[in-house]
Amino acid sequence: MEATGPTVEHSLEMLKAEAMLTAPVAASDYLIVLPVLVCFLFGAGILMMRKRVDRQAYVAIPGLVLLFALDVAVLVKVAAEGPWTMMMGGWKPPFGIAFTIDMMGALFLAVSGFVALACGIYAVASVSPTERRYGFFPFMFLMMGGVSGAFLTGDVFNLYVWFEVLLIGSFGLLILGSRHEQLDGATKYCFLNLVGTTLFLIATGYLYGVFGTLNMADIAIKAAAMQNDSAVYTIGALYLASLSLKAAAFPLHFWLPASYHTPRFVVSALFAGLLTKVGVYALIRLLLMLFPAEHAGLAPVIGWIAGLTMMVGALGALAQSDLRRLLNYTVVSGIGTIMAGLALPQVAAVMVAQAGPAGELAAAAATQAGALQTGLSGSIYYALHSIVVMTALYLTAGVASSLAGSSSLALMGGLWRRTPLLAALMLVFLFAVSGLPPFSGFWPKVALVRATIVADMPWLAAAILVSGFLLTVASARVFALAFWRPVPETDIPASAGAASSPAGHPAVPAPGLYGAMSLLPLLGLAVFVLAAGVWPEWLARLTDVAAAGVIDPSAYLSSVFGGAP
Repeated sequence: MEATGPTVEHSLEMLKAEAMLTAPVAASDYLIVLPVLVCFLFGAGILMMRKRVDRQAYVAIPGLVLLFALDVAVLVKVAAEGPWTMMMGGWKPPFGIAFTIDMMGALFLAVSGFVALACGIYAVASVSPTERRYGFFPFMFLMMGGVSGAFLTGDVFNLYVWFEVLLIGSFGLLILGSRHEQLDGATKYCFLNLVGTTLFLIATGYLYGVFGTLNMADIAIKAAAMQNDSAVYTIGALYLASLSLKAAAFPLHFWLPASYHTPRFVVSALFAGLLTKVGVYALIRLLLMLFPAEHAGLAPVIGWIAGLTMMVGALGALAQSDLRRLLNYTVVSGIGTIMAGLALPQVAAVMVAQAGPAGELAAAAATQAGALQTGLSGSIYYALHSIVVMTALYLTAGVASSLAGSSSLALMGGLWRRTPLLAALMLVFLFAVSGLPPFSGFWPKVALVRATIVADMPWLAAAILVSGFLLTVASARVFALAFWRPVPETDIPASAGAASSPAGHPAVPAPGLYGAMSLLPLLGLAVFVLAAGVWPEWLARLTDVAAAGVIDPSAYLSSVFGGAP
């Protein structure tokens, strides 16, 4: 009995050394969790200011500036040092909760912080004191905490948790105002997203049962050794169904046009810019990085989904007579364009090296062709462009609808003469979303068309071009009716315009400071659209690195298993 104590103690020490980190976490590593922490701290702080709505903006805007600065700092660190991991609680991977960020996650994170700042500034002018009292800014920060966590996590179960967090925040934003159509849209939005989340949770449970781990890097290694396994195919198909629903891909897109037209324009802008892109990001991460062999089998299905999503979205936009409903279908079409890059086949099956956990997939990555990398780089570029442009279009549409008193194209007109700057900005964003040069949507479409032709998928290239043409026609119709033509004689009186506005918007925005707060974020977003269109090299280099990191995750695996302190 006397020998049992030291033996047990020795065994515990051995287990602790095997599972726990022995060196302290470097202070600089905490930067990776700060974007999430800042969202929750500022959200909670503003919630305590519920009765001081006049001061909430003075806290919210600096909070969003800080969030964007932290996101950029994370991007700069990843660009300089490569993928980066921090393990929570001192547990070694794969036991602990991992925060892992690579170039793709860092790009999505930085652009999400950028559009959140733009929407926050716009909200100062457009969100009423009553809606601020009911929690507009706290819900916004809660949603951004979920979005940031989804881009930062290196763990599949925590990806599910962050989906839940952003769903709670977005549901709160959706029902602010409590009008009948808002509750109706929120019910559809919430029910369909819960269905998608349930499918995601079922797939995650199955995933844990098969691999015994939820760490993404650990799964990538184990899945490579189990390629062409029917269980892994089933998991990949479940994730494809779940995330296609969240991303509003055909035929699971119907919930988006039915719900995004009910809240305020600034809320729709946040949703259209960010939420569907989180679904696409997760789809790239899970299918391409974790299950590359199974992705090759699912690629033809993804191709048809992408092509039909593009066409359904573009045709739906052409059929709409309401500006916001037209933009809803434009979001759907953009999701199809992003998914086109995921439909490209792998040219060779993944081979597995057996030398060790980090760097196992390097040999496999060398066998994968440039078409997939070009297409994936185009998809990531287009996703970043779409986040900015769709946010900008909804914000611009909000100002235009407020000026016209309605978002119906039949009642809008004459805005070119009333506000030439707003009309010029709308023209830039419409050109960009149509994929016309020299704006940000042109270059990723060129990359995707080129990649699909190289991959012997000309029908998918044709879908990209035809949907772009249809969106150009729809965009021309918006500008001709809402901005270029004179005010229609059937225009409603200004006093009745606010009442007929679909989301209860105020009529003409107040001049002076509030007018500037509406246009300032639009100018910032337009700078990105022009910079990414006229000088695309800087962004293309970053998306090339991001695509290469997904196809060859050896650096990602090294950051988890080889670089953890």
